[in-house]
Amino acid sequence: MPKAARPKKSKPSVSVIGSGRLGTALAIALSSSGYPIQAVVARRRTIARKAAALVSRHTLALKASELDLLPASRIVFLTTPDDEIANTAQRLADSQRISLKGSIVLHTSGALSSDVLEPLSAIGFQVGSLHPLVSVSDPRTGPTNLQGAFYCIEGDAAATRVARAIVRDLKGRSFSIYSSNKPLYHAAAVMASGHVVALFDLATEMLVQCGLDPGKARRVLRPLLESTVNNLLTSDPATALTGTFARGDLATVQRHLSAFGRHGLSVALNVYRALGVHALDLNKKNGVDPQILDKISKALECFPPLRK
Repeated sequence: MPKAARPKKSKPSVSVIGSGRLGTALAIALSSSGYPIQAVVARRRTIARKAAALVSRHTLALKASELDLLPASRIVFLTTPDDEIANTAQRLADSQRISLKGSIVLHTSGALSSDVLEPLSAIGFQVGSLHPLVSVSDPRTGPTNLQGAFYCIEGDAAATRVARAIVRDLKGRSFSIYSSNKPLYHAAAVMASGHVVALFDLATEMLVQCGLDPGKARRVLRPLLESTVNNLLTSDPATALTGTFARGDLATVQRHLSAFGRHGLSVALNVYRALGVHALDLNKKNGVDPQILDKISKALECFPPLRK
């Protein structure tokens, strides 16, 4: 007689407090992976209802003032903005939901450690943080980005075990850092994502000053950005570096600086100079003449700042 197949173990239930882009995308991704999403919470019920409609017809929509009505979920995610996490944790603790005690509470902040959930830990919750190292700009496309992403995890032993299981179910990969390093870790994420968007916007503004309309400027810059990302997928940063600083073109750097001055682009100039200094440090690994690099460094340092 063939052995009977083992029944699939059911996934733990989940509630999500915070129905913004990440919270909604995470709820959708977890629901698609077999996690029953019992409730989503938002500041206003209309927002919660919109999020619940994207997740499941069985998902309860609650206002932030109704935490005492939260179902007894095994896992509770706090996906509110960072500045609201401590207050939300305290309010959840104050709601005295006996049936919730012993549950796992995970926040999704990259900059905060699980210490911010101390009010919950003090009354019996297991707490941790699970931060997806990926950009989520839309709740509908976000679930795709969350699949296969890297996740930074820290917290109580029980909470981190559950968090790692969630990451595996999302086909992602997890890693951990010291809790005290969360702010630096998150700053690195901002540099690699949010600041790249800001840098792209600065480059767009510069092309607009050259006569292109903003839409055309973004279209012509995107392939350049994509090719740079592709270079980074196959090479280390020093090898992936191309262009003026990679070649050590002093005269071109001087022309760039003069152009910033003529057009009064003070913010773009400051960014160019700061990143240029780091590009020179990268280029030391590529065997470029040190004297040339030193001359470029002095040109960046000595160019006068622009008035705003």
